[in-house]
Amino acid sequence: MRVIHLIGGGDTGGAKTHVLNLLKELNQSIDAQLFCFRRGEFSEDAEKMGIPIQVIESGNPFVGLRELKRLLAGQKVDIIHCHGARGNLMGNLIKKYLQAPVVTTVHSDYRLDYLGRPVAMLSYGATNMVALRRVNFYIGVSDPMTDILIDRGFPADRIYTIYNGIDFKTPLHPVSKEEFLRSVGMEWEEGDVIAGIAVRLSPVKDVPTLLRAMKIASEQNSRLKLLIAGDGEDRQKLETMVRNLGLEKKVCFAGWLSDVNSFYHAIDINLLTSISETFPYSLTEGTRMHKATIASHVGGVPVLIDDGINGLIFEPGDEKQLAKHLVTLAGDPVLRETFGERIYEKASREFSIDRMVEHQLEIYGSILKRDTRQKSRKRDGVIICGAYGHGNAGDDAILKSIIHSVKELDDAMPITVLAKNTESVKKRYRVNSSYTLNFPKMISAMRKSVLYINGGGTLIQNVTSQRSLWYYLFTLWLAKALGNKVDMYGCGIGPVHGKRNIRLVKKVLDGSVDTITLREEDSMEELRTFGVNRPEISLCSDPALVLSPAPEEDVQVYMKKHGFSSDERYICFMLRHWFDFQEKAPALAACAEEAWKRYGLKPVFLSLNVFHDTNAAQQVVRTMQAPYLIVDDWTEPEMLIGLLSHMDVVISMRLHGLIFSSLSGVPLVGVGYDPKIASFLKYLGEGTCIELKDVNQENLSQALKKAVESLPRREELQKKAQRLKDVERENIRAVARLLDVE
Repeated sequence: MRVIHLIGGGDTGGAKTHVLNLLKELNQSIDAQLFCFRRGEFSEDAEKMGIPIQVIESGNPFVGLRELKRLLAGQKVDIIHCHGARGNLMGNLIKKYLQAPVVTTVHSDYRLDYLGRPVAMLSYGATNMVALRRVNFYIGVSDPMTDILIDRGFPADRIYTIYNGIDFKTPLHPVSKEEFLRSVGMEWEEGDVIAGIAVRLSPVKDVPTLLRAMKIASEQNSRLKLLIAGDGEDRQKLETMVRNLGLEKKVCFAGWLSDVNSFYHAIDINLLTSISETFPYSLTEGTRMHKATIASHVGGVPVLIDDGINGLIFEPGDEKQLAKHLVTLAGDPVLRETFGERIYEKASREFSIDRMVEHQLEIYGSILKRDTRQKSRKRDGVIICGAYGHGNAGDDAILKSIIHSVKELDDAMPITVLAKNTESVKKRYRVNSSYTLNFPKMISAMRKSVLYINGGGTLIQNVTSQRSLWYYLFTLWLAKALGNKVDMYGCGIGPVHGKRNIRLVKKVLDGSVDTITLREEDSMEELRTFGVNRPEISLCSDPALVLSPAPEEDVQVYMKKHGFSSDERYICFMLRHWFDFQEKAPALAACAEEAWKRYGLKPVFLSLNVFHDTNAAQQVVRTMQAPYLIVDDWTEPEMLIGLLSHMDVVISMRLHGLIFSSLSGVPLVGVGYDPKIASFLKYLGEGTCIELKDVNQENLSQALKKAVESLPRREELQKKAQRLKDVERENIRAVARLLDVE
C-alpha cells in the first residue's frame, strides 16, 4: 500500500507530533511519503526522524500542484492523506490526476484555527472550509471532533475516529528537576508545588483563565507556583496580566522547549485550560511522567480522564472551579501520586503509539475496500428501520446489535437508519440516518440499497398506535417494490386488532417479506393465526441478548457517580407510565419498602427511557420512607447490563430491563402491561409475571419473596439466558443468506 501525506509545513504542537510520529511508525508497515509545502522546523524534524519527505516551496498552489504532479508522475498512489488547510487544498487538486481517494485528518476545530487572525481566517480558513467538503473521507482526532463534523453536516458514515498515541516503550532520560528549573529561570524552593502547562499561547488555549485561577489558588496555598512552557501571539498580553495580578514571583514563562520530557518531570501537576481541543498530546505526554492532571472539559479529555478517579476536570472558563482543583491537588501529595499512577496505567493501555498506528492501518484498509466497491456496484447498502431515536435504551440496544452484526458480516457495508432523532443515531453509530417520515430521502435510499431490515421490537401491532402499524407495513411494501430483499429481524408480533388490519398484515408479509426471525414463541403463534406462511420464518431471540456488559472498572465508576455503595444490596425497579399506573404506584412503593425492611435491599429506580420513566419512578417514591436511588441519565446499554448485574432482584415493566438483567442471572419479576413481558419470561422459562391490572401489595410481596429465594440459583438462571443468547445468532444468519455472505 502506498499513501502520500500532504501538509502545509508550518504545523506545531499536537498536529506536528501526530503526523511525524505516525509517519515514522507507518513506514514499518507500508510505503508512506510526506509532501510538505514549506521548509522549516517541521520538515527538518521529519528528515531527522528518517521520514521520506519532499519539500515543495511555493506559495502558489498551482505551481505546487505542477511540481507535485512531476514528482508523482507514473507512480501508483492508493490513498491521499491530507492534514490542515494547505494539505486539504492540494489533496483536492491532485486527486483526479492520481485517481485515488482523499482522506483528511481533522486535528482541531477548523473554525477556531485562525482565532484572533481575521485576515488568515478569511483566506486560509475560508479555503479550508470549501476544501473539506470535497474530501472523500475524514478522520477526527477524538470522538468529540467527529461529533463536531457530524453536527456540521459531514457524512457520518465516512468519518473515522482516531486518538493520538504516545510511545510508552522508549526509556525517557529527563534532566533533574533542579537543573531544569534553573535552566528556565524559575525561582523554586523545596516544598513548592509546581503546576505546569505546555501550550501555544493563543486565545483558544485560554491561559487567562488559568492565571485568574492561579491568583485565587495561590492566596490559599502560598507554596503553589505555575510554569508556562510555550510561546505565541498572546505572550506579551499574558505577561502583562501576570504583573497586573501580582503573580510575578508565582508564574514563570519558559518559552518554547525542545526537552518536554524534562518539563513534565519537573512539574507536580499537569494542566490543560483550552476552550477547544481534540485529544491533546500535552495530556498524554504528561502521563508518561505519572503526573496528576487537571483539564478543561473539552474534546476527548473525558475519554482519558475519569473525573475524581484519575484526574480532575473543570468547565472551560471557570476559574473558580479550576482554582479549587489546584488547591486540592497542591495540598495532597498522596492524591497527586494516586492520580498520576492511575492515569499512566490507563494511557499506556489505551493510547499507545502502537495502537494508533494499528488503527490507522485499519482505517486505510476500510477506505480502500469502500472505494473499490463504490466504483464497482450499482446498488449497495442496508437500510434499518425501527422505533429508534426515542430515548429508549431497549431500542438502542436492538439497533446497536443489528448494526454490529451487519458490520460483522461486511465491515464496508453502507448502512442507513430511519429514525426520529437522526443526529443521535449518526453520532452514536457512525452511520447514515434519515428521519422516519422523510419519504423522498427514504425512497432515494431504497433505490440504491440491497437489503431492508425491519429491526427488532414489536413493530407489527396496533395497541399503541394504528398509524405505526400502517407505517411499518408501508415501508416493508415500499422496500420490496423498489428492489430490496426484506428481512424482519428479531421481531415480536402483535397483538393486531381488527380483521382488516390482520388481512393487511398477511398480505404485506406474504407479498413483501423474505425472512422473519422472531424473538419468542408467542409471536410465532400469532403469525400462524394471521395465516402468514410465505416468508422463511424461524424462532430466535431478542437481538439485545448478544450485547456484553461494560468493563467492570467502568461500571464501578458509574455506580460511584450515582451514589452506590459496595456495602449495600439492591433491588431495581424499571417502571413506565401506562393506563392506570397511578393507581398501582402505592403497591409498588409498598413493595420497595418491604424489600428494604425485610430483605435489606435498597430500592433503585432505573429509567430505560430517559424522557418518560423518571416520572413513573417519582410517583412511587413520593410515598416511600425507605432510602432509594434514582438513576435517570442516558448511558449505553452495555453500562446498564453491567449495572443490573449488581442487583439482587429486578422488577420491571420494561422488556429490555428483564432481558439485560437475565444475562447475569438476576431473579426477575415482570409487570405485564403488554403481552411481550409474559412472552419473554415464558420463553426464558424463569421469573414471575404479574399483569398490571393484578398488581397489588399481596401479589408483589409473594413475587418478591419468590425472587429472593431464587438468589442461590443465579448461575442456573444465567444458563437459561445463555440458551436464548445462543439461538439469537439465527437473526444474522438470516441476513447473511439474503446478502449471500458466508
